[in-house]
Amino acid sequence: MPDDAGNEPKYRRVLLKLSGEALMGDQTSGIDPDIVARISAEVKSVHDLGVQVALVVGGGNIFRGLSGSAVGIERATGDYMGMLATVINALALQSALEKLGIETRVQSAISMQEVCEPYIRRRAMAHMDKGYVVIFAAGTGNPFFTTDTAAALRASETGCEALLKATKVDGVYSADPKKDPKAQRYDQLKYMEVLTRDLQVMDAAAISLARENRIPILVFSIYDKGGFAQVVSGKGRFTIVTD
Repeated sequence: MPDDAGNEPKYRRVLLKLSGEALMGDQTSGIDPDIVARISAEVKSVHDLGVQVALVVGGGNIFRGLSGSAVGIERATGDYMGMLATVINALALQSALEKLGIETRVQSAISMQEVCEPYIRRRAMAHMDKGYVVIFAAGTGNPFFTTDTAAALRASETGCEALLKATKVDGVYSADPKKDPKAQRYDQLKYMEVLTRDLQVMDAAAISLARENRIPILVFSIYDKGGFAQVVSGKGRFTIVTD
């Protein structure tokens, strides 16, 4: 792959959506420091291109609300527990990014001012204008909404030009390519195709919100070294969801 110096960014302000599971590595739960460091290096490569970067991270590596409801925890309570898990992940990413010399702010939709800022839209945009990486934690702050929806919401609120969904594979497939060798890979899809085919790119609320605000969704593999910078530059392997 060409190095980042050869990449001219196509987008100037982007939001990266990371699943909590992406931080686990080969572990069954928790946070793998090596994976966090590697992902942070990917973020730095994009930041070094002059691109303004925000992140939304899930919490499934620590706790998932739906799993909690399956063992008797009330769904709303479980979702709040999951939101708190995202704050833990956000703080881990903040620490790793700051070790790389990147000024970073965590903003939580649930107020906890001892450890991070409350989410304030105009403050978040001001941070991004200064070149800080902003990590949005605690989802939307409401139960029954996923962190995918939170990502689409924050991207819309802060004027991001693209929403990048980091996954374990290099795009959107008709089925799980690890289980079905005949799974078809898509280079480009329309929002309505994703919804009608139930392709599981993101949940329906997130897709609809991105569609309403005309924010393209780019699905790529976070495990490809240099992949984030290439996708932001319109190169590499990814699936783009637009109108």
